[in-house]
Amino acid sequence: MIEEEEIDLLLTDLFEVHGYDFTHYARASLKRRINRLWLLDKYPSFAELRYQLRSDVDYLKRFVEELTVNVTEMFRDPLFYKTLRTEVLPTLSAKPFIRIWHAGCSTGEEVYSMAILLKEANLLHKSLLYATDLNPEVLERAREGIFTITPMKQYSENYILSGGTSDFSSYYTAKYGHVKFRNDLTEKVVFSTHNLVSDWSFNEFDLILCRNVLIYFDKALQERVFTLFDESIGPLGYLALGAKETIKFSTLQPRYRQIASEKIWRKIG
Repeated sequence: MIEEEEIDLLLTDLFEVHGYDFTHYARASLKRRINRLWLLDKYPSFAELRYQLRSDVDYLKRFVEELTVNVTEMFRDPLFYKTLRTEVLPTLSAKPFIRIWHAGCSTGEEVYSMAILLKEANLLHKSLLYATDLNPEVLERAREGIFTITPMKQYSENYILSGGTSDFSSYYTAKYGHVKFRNDLTEKVVFSTHNLVSDWSFNEFDLILCRNVLIYFDKALQERVFTLFDESIGPLGYLALGAKETIKFSTLQPRYRQIASEKIWRKIG
């Protein structure tokens, strides 16, 4: 097991050598993930792990991907997507143009879910989706739109529970144990790297989704990200978080109203 002081050294290296700042990530989660890598990669000594991380760009990619990995799926928490479908998108439909930001989009399952919602609401043609993540490797996978076929049955069930009425398989083609989602779903998506820890606002959005990312941040970093989101959400825009995340007790709370029982808030002030 890697000691606390050694984790401090690795975090310092990541920031000073490569520019990745993980110092405000939840410590227990970081420690668990670093120790998992330590066991998987079987380094004979901490010094060799540290040297590899400082000098090997390919290993750096692996290390960062392990620290930032998020479990995701299409139409995860179907009632959340049903609320987007029935209560959020109708209020945006009158806008001449709709901007949506998926912050921490991981491998893109939620971006494709949103594109399908917009397509079915006849809004995709006048929408622009920004899909960002710290990790360029997962962004590339998201951009390709290729996923294993195994979870598609579960995704189809999620889609139906979210209010979907089409044949879910019509949105992709299957081949050799993988599926590729239709190109028309990504024509309005911009994939780009963005670091919630250090980067700032880059547009004004009608809806920001950042689900199951903030649970890995400490309170100070959560507050910084909330400020970033607040500066990026236009009047009467929406913020959507994960099931275990909330803006309660944050500086944002007085200016937002929660929608239904889902983790969606609307900017009112």
